[in-house]
Amino acid sequence: MPASPLERAAAHAAAPLDPPLPQGNHERQLARAKRQATGLLLAVVAVFAATHFLPASLAVACLRAVAEAAMVGALADWFAVSALFRRIPLPLVSRHTDIIARNKDRIGGNLAGFVRDKFLDGPSLVALIRQHDPASMLAQWLTAPANAQLLGRQVGRLALTALDTVEDAKIQAFLANAARTLIGQIDVSRSMASVLGALTHEGRHQALLDALLSRLADKVRSPETREFVADTLVQWLRREHPLKQKMLPTDWLSGKGAGAITHAVDALLKSIAEDPRHELREALDAAVARLIERLQTDPDWARRSEEVRGYLQNDALLGDYVRELWLDVRRRLREDLADEDSQLSRRVAGMGQWLGMSLAGDAALRVRLNVRLELWAATFAPDVAQSVAEHIQATVQRWDAAETARLVELHIGTDLQYIRINGTVVGGLIGLVLFGISHARALWLAAGGS
Repeated sequence: MPASPLERAAAHAAAPLDPPLPQGNHERQLARAKRQATGLLLAVVAVFAATHFLPASLAVACLRAVAEAAMVGALADWFAVSALFRRIPLPLVSRHTDIIARNKDRIGGNLAGFVRDKFLDGPSLVALIRQHDPASMLAQWLTAPANAQLLGRQVGRLALTALDTVEDAKIQAFLANAARTLIGQIDVSRSMASVLGALTHEGRHQALLDALLSRLADKVRSPETREFVADTLVQWLRREHPLKQKMLPTDWLSGKGAGAITHAVDALLKSIAEDPRHELREALDAAVARLIERLQTDPDWARRSEEVRGYLQNDALLGDYVRELWLDVRRRLREDLADEDSQLSRRVAGMGQWLGMSLAGDAALRVRLNVRLELWAATFAPDVAQSVAEHIQATVQRWDAAETARLVELHIGTDLQYIRINGTVVGGLIGLVLFGISHARALWLAAGGS
């Protein structure tokens, strides 16, 4: 069976890496710079050779000294530059050549440390945030409709990519096994007890009860509720006491009865709402406490939780239902995401534009967001910087040493060739100065001095 795209990507990621080489433009620039430096060296060699065929004179000697010193400077700098990138087989010094390939791992470690300490440290990131005001930049970017739409399309593409990833058979099997394992580690009864304990801690549930009582009281006082109760009483009289219903003023009785019932219920709700020590509140507290205790200690509840857990893990019908539900949801998502103007993209674009307008219109919010970003940068910068540094170091270590040297030469070798040119020129100037010092008397006499 041919490997899937994910398997091929994983195999490629696990293979040793070569550093990414630049385009041919770098190679052409490097070759041209090398020709210039080598051409200058050959020129001074030709001058040096020509001086041996010229009549002996002070000027010829001076020219020969300049050319000789220029050759020495050019060759010395050629050796220095070449020794960085390749081995030069010379006795005694060859072990000090091919420096980048030999020290690739150490260079990668130093580079990683430099990036970590000088670019991704907390103070640098905080200064960057203060300099660029990212909240204002984000607001300005999001308020443009085209940018908001771009954000929506990109999120839609990411969602489609994630959906394609989940559709892989092996990943689906892994997710199913992970879900079963996770369910198997959940203690249902104790988890329910913990949730109830959190909901009722320090009387939190009483606030919910107060809100519920207020809503119920408003509902009881409404004319619709009175009409409903009155109609229910009429129907009850007709069903249970048909003779009395014909003899008694049913509408009057139902109206009065509805008023009395709703008034009684309203009074009960009001008394519960106004009395924090009401017996029904205490009964609710006691019932919740008993339920929490049973969930934590009762073997019967523990057995039931095991049954629920086993059902969630192993029931075939439930599994088929969840699978069919997922297939339907996945189909709908795929149909929507296949369109560039999908509903998800439009919603994300709308949310993005709303966020941009909110930030643009609220200076205090932008300030708070920038302050929060600074705190995050200061807090998480060390961990993030260390992770990035480790990634840089590990990546460089995986590169081929010869290819790494070639990569570095292509990037900086053009500039290094100017060292050779400068060495040739500076060597010639030094030769001229030294010749002038050593032949000062002769030069003075030649100039007409006494």
